[in-house]
Amino acid sequence: MPNTKYIIVTGGVLSGLGKGIACASIGMLLSSKYKVVPIKCDGYLNVDPGTMNPVEHGEVFVLEDGGEVDMDFGHYERFLKVSAKSDWNLTMGKVFHEIRIKERRGDYLGKTVEYVPHVVDHIKSRYLGVAKAEKADVVIIEIGGTVGQIENNLYIEACRQLKKDVGADNIMYVHLAYVPIPSGVNEQKSKPTQQSVTMLRERGITPDMIVARCAEMLTDKIKGKMATFCDVEKEDVITGLDVDNIYKIPLVFEKQGMVERLNKKLKLKIKPDLKHWRELIVGYENTPRTVKIAICGKYTDLEDSYASVVEALHHAGANHKSKVEISFIETTGFENLSQELESFDGIIVPGGFGSRGIEGKIKVIEHCRENNIPFLGICYGMQLAIAEFARNVCGLKDANSTEINPKTPYPVIDILPEQKTVKNKGGTMRLGAYPADLKKNTKISNLYKSETASERHRHRYEVNPLFHKILENKGMIFSGMSPNKLLVEFIELSHHSYFVGCQGHPELKSSLLKPAPLFYGLIKAALQR
Repeated sequence: MPNTKYIIVTGGVLSGLGKGIACASIGMLLSSKYKVVPIKCDGYLNVDPGTMNPVEHGEVFVLEDGGEVDMDFGHYERFLKVSAKSDWNLTMGKVFHEIRIKERRGDYLGKTVEYVPHVVDHIKSRYLGVAKAEKADVVIIEIGGTVGQIENNLYIEACRQLKKDVGADNIMYVHLAYVPIPSGVNEQKSKPTQQSVTMLRERGITPDMIVARCAEMLTDKIKGKMATFCDVEKEDVITGLDVDNIYKIPLVFEKQGMVERLNKKLKLKIKPDLKHWRELIVGYENTPRTVKIAICGKYTDLEDSYASVVEALHHAGANHKSKVEISFIETTGFENLSQELESFDGIIVPGGFGSRGIEGKIKVIEHCRENNIPFLGICYGMQLAIAEFARNVCGLKDANSTEINPKTPYPVIDILPEQKTVKNKGGTMRLGAYPADLKKNTKISNLYKSETASERHRHRYEVNPLFHKILENKGMIFSGMSPNKLLVEFIELSHHSYFVGCQGHPELKSSLLKPAPLFYGLIKAALQR
């Protein structure tokens, strides 16, 4: 296309309505013909979410280039089949840091640096710069939070000004709002949407389309009312329906004519083919088979802490035509182990940091190993599988990670010497994609159908090379190693139905159309159990 098209997505009324899913779904409808690039704008002053507790902000999503970004990028990648980049995530912390560098460098020629025009112009330059660098046909910009929050006002002003810079035919504003159905009233209420649109218009933006989140399809009457008071065409009021499966949202949007409205406003020509996508969802819904999987971790207070793990399980289930019933088990103060785990067909011990809940996780791993329960250890989960094996099979009593016990007599997991000089938490040594050479005829190589694999990492500790030999002699298979043969990337046990660990995070690259191999293997083993 000669001109990049921009779709700006804002939110109103309350947070958590699903702007990320809406952006990903809109992008998916366009991605079969056009190159769609998502940009996410967050208002917080952290440079990135890497130092945030997952219970505070949800999962930290790691990109191929090592960027730690908002979890919405998981939705973007899963729906759009793109490999996102760090530059596509703006935070106010990042914006102000860049402004300060420019000011100190003298880029503003002695002028008083102000929010408008300098900060807003910088934000716009980031939008336009990504579009140019990626040769994007469509850029979808998601403004985090809700209209009215002080944190996102500069982003909204930048998006308002962008219309003059790129031309009215090349930009579209989509507003995601909420239509409640109060208990006892049993009537859809449009007032919250009207008020949030009024707030948006006070900031100079009139939406071209409204996506209204609701528990049921909007009535014709409520659509007409919203069209009148929000100054949009009735056809541009789309129901953001509550669904039990987020992968239905593109289908819900398509059925309501969203593609035709996008084509008309942005002068596009697209007719998406969702046949395979639809078949997978229908098959998943109608299958009589179910497997029960437990995720044993310590961030279970917020299930978004493990969002990508959950999605990867559903991807694998859909491709096996089996539902996946997921339970979260808090491993802090874990009691009645055998009774707790008895009903599950497979167990995952996911990534994490710190010592809380660790002994509970090790007990879970031991139970899986001894009772032939399909097990997948991810990052910290793999490291704890090494510690459990060292203690209970190799006879190395109190073997541990030095992250948990710096004085352990058997530091089977340790920080490597070159990593000990890293002081900044956001400067973690192993971030992003790292390759591995896979051992032939192992479960891992068979699942990847390759002699190499690449997964994204987020950690500083490694399996200590001093203990490689004793672990292997006792039956632990290092089925994937770094190209220099120093770092353990994948482990497995040959006599076990499915006992697998990965130092990276395979869940981050999983999608409905291409499930992560290790999750696919876990569900296969769980079905056979």
